[in-house]
Amino acid sequence: FRGVELAKGAFQPSIKLPYVDFYAGIWSSLPVNKNYELEIDYYAGYGFKLPNGWSLDVGTTLYSYPGLNGGGDKTTFEPYVGLNGSFGAVSSATYAYYDFTLDVMTLQETLGYSVPLDDKTSLNLSATVGRVEPDSGSGYTYYGVGATIPYKLSDKSTITVGVQYADHNISGLEGSHFWGTLGYTYTF
Repeated sequence: FRGVELAKGAFQPSIKLPYVDFYAGIWSSLPVNKNYELEIDYYAGYGFKLPNGWSLDVGTTLYSYPGLNGGGDKTTFEPYVGLNGSFGAVSSATYAYYDFTLDVMTLQETLGYSVPLDDKTSLNLSATVGRVEPDSGSGYTYYGVGATIPYKLSDKSTITVGVQYADHNISGLEGSHFWGTLGYTYTF
């Protein structure tokens, strides 16, 4: 999460319900190793269409850690605003987040590039950089790169494999994380 490893391995089921330009969903992370916290996030947002294929995304996320004992917040509330579009073949997603529970501002830029391989698959490349700034204390910078290959099983079903790398500049905390992903998406 934003350059910091929160689990060594996890199953992450989610459901997203879109309706015209509105969306809402639940995302969860169920760690394989019991030494990490269960996370369930509830989110909702609205996309405003802008000229030339760009859009403005406004929403909020409620992060929930139901098993967290002592010392930490069991929920945090984070609104966000983002600008999405493309410069030719390169997609751009620029977001600002502010967590009102933790008093933390995050700015993040993600660039993507997709190479069609055939009519059922493509190679999707991404690069992300972000800055986390708490109202008090030290902030940090994070970055990452990734590659995924989605394969369309049908008009409604896709399987995706990928590799990711992330790092950060937090002193005293392990950085440099590399992991693989396997995902399945079904559209109703």
